[in-house]
Amino acid sequence: MKNLILAVLLAISASAWATEDSYEFDSPEQRQLFLSLTEELRCPMCQNQNIADSDAMIAHDMRRKVYNLVRQGKSGDEVITYMKSRYGDFISYKPPVTPVTLWLWLAPLLFAVLAFLLVVKRRKSSPPEDMAAKLAKAEAMLKQDNK
Repeated sequence: MKNLILAVLLAISASAWATEDSYEFDSPEQRQLFLSLTEELRCPMCQNQNIADSDAMIAHDMRRKVYNLVRQGKSGDEVITYMKSRYGDFISYKPPVTPVTLWLWLAPLLFAVLAFLLVVKRRKSSPPEDMAAKLAKAEAMLKQDNK
């Protein structure tokens, strides 16, 4: 039984190792550029995961493309420009301020201003009548109904 469990675990780890991408670079600078770019680019399928950590097929394709562009001698900005032109500004964790993305930048500010105005408005509203005045008014209404 122990051998069976060991064989299953070995098979699982071997299959995981076989799916790992292995990239060879001409220089340590190219490797570092590749690693930083894959951490900087967001997976379009996973949305909150970079392509270095994502296991989606599109992330594998994007890593391969980044690898090819880095091997061709492209700079980091050129690779990001290529990826943005192909997948849109969404793949960047730092989207630029454009008319399309302006609401992303202004929404938190607008929310804070509206919340502040709501708090200020509540403070300016007249204070409620005290409890004694409310009770006296209710008793007067009851006496009037009993007549």
